[in-house]
Amino acid sequence: MSATPASPSLTCTRLSFNWPDGSELLSDFDWQVGPGRTGLIGANGSGKSTLLRLLTGELAPADGTVHAAGEIAHLPQNLTLDTALRVDEALGIASARAALHAIEAGDVRPENFTAVGDEWDVEERARATLDQLGLDGIGLDRTIGELSGGESVLLRLAALLLRRPDVLLLDEPTNNLDRRARRHLYETVAAWQGVLVLVSHDRELLELVDQIAELREGGIRWYGGNLTAYEEAVATEQDAAERKLRVAESDLKRQRRELTDAHTKLAKRVRYGNKMNANKREPKIVMNQRKREAQVSAGKHRIMHEQRMEDAKGRLDEAAAQVRDEHEIRVDLPYTAVPSGRQVLTLRELRLRYGAGAELRVHGPERIALTGLNGSGKTTLLRTVAGQLPPVSGEAVAHVPLRFLPQRLDVLDDGLSLVRNVTLLAPGASENRVRAQLARFLFRGARADRTVGTLSGGERFRATLAALMLAEPAPQLLMLDEPTNNLDMASVRQLCSALDSYAGALLVASHDVPFLREIGITRWLRLDGELLEVDPEEL
Repeated sequence: MSATPASPSLTCTRLSFNWPDGSELLSDFDWQVGPGRTGLIGANGSGKSTLLRLLTGELAPADGTVHAAGEIAHLPQNLTLDTALRVDEALGIASARAALHAIEAGDVRPENFTAVGDEWDVEERARATLDQLGLDGIGLDRTIGELSGGESVLLRLAALLLRRPDVLLLDEPTNNLDRRARRHLYETVAAWQGVLVLVSHDRELLELVDQIAELREGGIRWYGGNLTAYEEAVATEQDAAERKLRVAESDLKRQRRELTDAHTKLAKRVRYGNKMNANKREPKIVMNQRKREAQVSAGKHRIMHEQRMEDAKGRLDEAAAQVRDEHEIRVDLPYTAVPSGRQVLTLRELRLRYGAGAELRVHGPERIALTGLNGSGKTTLLRTVAGQLPPVSGEAVAHVPLRFLPQRLDVLDDGLSLVRNVTLLAPGASENRVRAQLARFLFRGARADRTVGTLSGGERFRATLAALMLAEPAPQLLMLDEPTNNLDMASVRQLCSALDSYAGALLVASHDVPFLREIGITRWLRLDGELLEVDPEEL
């Protein structure tokens, strides 16, 4: 009788990992995850993507072990595919498919049968998987260069699914996916039967998981249920932690008062003893004995209150550590304000490199969402407005200073510090002013001196946003291309708070509808051959 195969799982035991500069990310880290959909969340820089790479063996730990029961497939956050590859090569079926076609044509050499193996239905399975992900219009002989960024992500996922893995690791899989593609991904995740570990900031995707694992301060905290259940549990925890903090603060104040009272009473006793000694109303031996007793009693009293004070401080520190410290970005730049009647941007008979056309007039501090399918030309439109691409015909005229935050976040020099990068963009600002402004973007003290190349994805985004906002002249039109890509939920909240206090006009290309609603979009446009005004309920 054959043994029943073990259930697929991932186990980390006493795992440690250090960055090349020696800084520690994980130490004695233990984690086990079994079948089901697990959402892995945490602040940018906490190590989520690094942990996935450790699980796959792409990175080696400094210590500890990783054990996988079953085959692992990993979809990384930053995906690069050779544009010359054919679709069947990207799917990993090219050799089996070629051998199958050779056999069908009468070539019965043994090597063809070896190449096919048991995969006689390889083309049917490939097309079914592509159909499942909404890629039914993509032929197996097309090249990667003919596909959009979102289609390339889904194609890589299709290649993983064809391997029938036991464990699937997805790192920010909805990046660059339009709404239609996201829906196909959601359906795939909802139907998954094995072990799934999902790193994402996509709220709709995280509503599909069975449990949340939060990576925080080098450890894992488990929460049953989806994102909504996690947020409710954290809110309850924070209410309790804040109550505990208030009690601890009140207790510390009381202990301080009691210690002050004890010192006051001791001082009174000392003055009284000195007065009695000066008047010599009692025998010297009696007065000395009383003095010693008073000193011993006062000393015990002082030590007791000081110990209570230290205990109260300890309880306060413990309570404070349980309250999540999620700072908000503050952007109070008066020169970004635009009067409501001011003309900001004009697109006149604009024809883009990929065929789409656009007519648009923007006035005042409007907030415009730019939506559309992958490949419809949203990024091309923004780059054209920013002056990075010439239009085929027509014109794009910005009437106010503008800044463009691209998807790739390649605005800054990786080899320079954040302070130096901002100084280059704002040469008229003193270093003190630059540092004061960077502090508003949560880069305080030594953090502002870090080289840009060492920043996490979320930190890099925040750094790029800071540099663009602090550049001279201050931007009165800010254009963002898929700004929530690679951001954790805390960073998305920080971005929302920053944009909430920004007084200029916004033009944001994004598939993240909850985010767009959060930042108060006033006009919704879709690029579909031309710019069309749409109802957000139709997205």
